[in-house]
Amino acid sequence: CIEVTSMDKKELKTVMEKEIDLVQGCISRMAQNSFVIKGWTITLIAVALALLPEKFDAKLLCGISIVATTCFWYLDAFYLKMERLYRLKYQWLIANRLETDEYCYDLNPHNSKMRLPKEEKEPCILRVMFTKTLLPIYGPIVLFTLIVLVNLKPCG
Repeated sequence: CIEVTSMDKKELKTVMEKEIDLVQGCISRMAQNSFVIKGWTITLIAVALALLPEKFDAKLLCGISIVATTCFWYLDAFYLKMERLYRLKYQWLIANRLETDEYCYDLNPHNSKMRLPKEEKEPCILRVMFTKTLLPIYGPIVLFTLIVLVNLKPCG
């Protein structure tokens, strides 16, 4: 850490305000990406359900639905994880920026030195996938698709 004079504190306050704006922008983008992923998931599942009664191979359609849903679930968890990491960075900036000029304009969400000591380590993406916000959205879709796949009558 460096010793900060009153003149330096003014400059650091300006830096802090700009950094906070940048981090808030990253948080907003991650939240928007997560929202878009959910929209794409619902759209693709609706298309799959609409095509199910037609003369498409239902097993193939169910398989594609499970793969697509799992991919979107993973992407959504990734964006949620990144959003959480940026929130931790935001908290660190609020608590520490006026005391130090370390890591100025560092927007790397994986920089563990820009987290408060009480904060846990970086969350595992699988744990994020099974949180109470993502599991109720993607879990039933995968479960329903698996039930349809298991209950399909064999051709012939």
